[in-house]
Amino acid sequence: MKKIILIMVLAVITIPLSAQNSIEGILSSIEQNNTTLKAMGDQAQADKLENRTGIFLANPEVEFNRLWGNPGTIGNRNDINVSQSFDIPTITGMKSRQANLRNSLIDLQYKSDRINILLEAKQYCLELIYYNRMKQELALRMEHAQTIAEGYENRLQSGDANLLEYNKVQLNLSTVQGELSRIEVERAALLAELKRLNGGVDVTLDAAQFPGIYLPTDFEGWFTEAAERNPVLEYVRREIEANRHQVSLAKATGLPTFSAGFMREKTLGQNYQGVSLGVSIPLWENKNRVKQARAAVVASETRERDTQVQYYEQLRNLYGRAAGLGASAAEYRRAMSNLNSTDLLKKALDAGEISLLEYIVEIGLYYDTVNKTVEAERDYQLALAQLSAVEL
Repeated sequence: MKKIILIMVLAVITIPLSAQNSIEGILSSIEQNNTTLKAMGDQAQADKLENRTGIFLANPEVEFNRLWGNPGTIGNRNDINVSQSFDIPTITGMKSRQANLRNSLIDLQYKSDRINILLEAKQYCLELIYYNRMKQELALRMEHAQTIAEGYENRLQSGDANLLEYNKVQLNLSTVQGELSRIEVERAALLAELKRLNGGVDVTLDAAQFPGIYLPTDFEGWFTEAAERNPVLEYVRREIEANRHQVSLAKATGLPTFSAGFMREKTLGQNYQGVSLGVSIPLWENKNRVKQARAAVVASETRERDTQVQYYEQLRNLYGRAAGLGASAAEYRRAMSNLNSTDLLKKALDAGEISLLEYIVEIGLYYDTVNKTVEAERDYQLALAQLSAVEL
């Protein structure tokens, strides 16, 4: 029974960890644990409630007066007054619709902030995959460098190699070791950033291969779909609608408000009671509100045009950059597909066909090509991540 319970506990622990060991799993975890998103969500709820305030009737007023007569023979006077002020009936509905429009803007702002946080996390994940790949590559280089270093140490002891050659191979080994240490530092920094975004919870990502994502062939068609899903563009469109509705609301609130009430007066055993009616005279309070609302409409329309142009040009530039990086990465992959100079150079060095200096130069060129291949793939993936951010 204890073994069964232990297995079940381990399974419960392993499932979230394995699910987290992928970009999708990490992004899902960050969406749940990110403290910034939680704070923004709570603030969004508070702002929504604030938008719903002030749309109902004003509080009723109750007034009581007691007046002492002088001389005392005229008695005292007691007054009671209950009144309620109210707008034109349609204004309450207009205020409610305006609150709903403002709340939709809050939702869109939250979606935009969420995308930015998840995009940052995805970029960290892609960078981490790059360093995982380089760690694997450097581990192989370390094996070759250690093998050569050990071989030249034996040759130095037997007199087949001089001290200068031995120092060269040791320097080559130290270079690889230093680069491997630097890779570990970068990996640790990226994992720390992901932990920060994940609300202080550790994440794991061991993948060393980039996801198979490809650039869409039709930019214009793809852009149309992306623009429809972009919360920033939707925000500026809704903002225009909200500001136009605010113009109508400003006009309506410029109309008179009304009040009605009940009054009762008692003095010297005589009672007076009746109703009171009142109307406000809108002279100064609503001045310039309609003008301000119309100016806000013009500003939001200008902002919409600017946002559309900026978004289109930004994505078109990213698309062109991604296409160029994708072509470069593909060219590097083709060049490297049938090429592995490591073993060939090692055999040539052992056979005495090339000198140690020639080996170090040639292997350096090969490693540089490998580095550029992986870097091109990373940059291509980062550009694609920005292009497809609205899908997060």
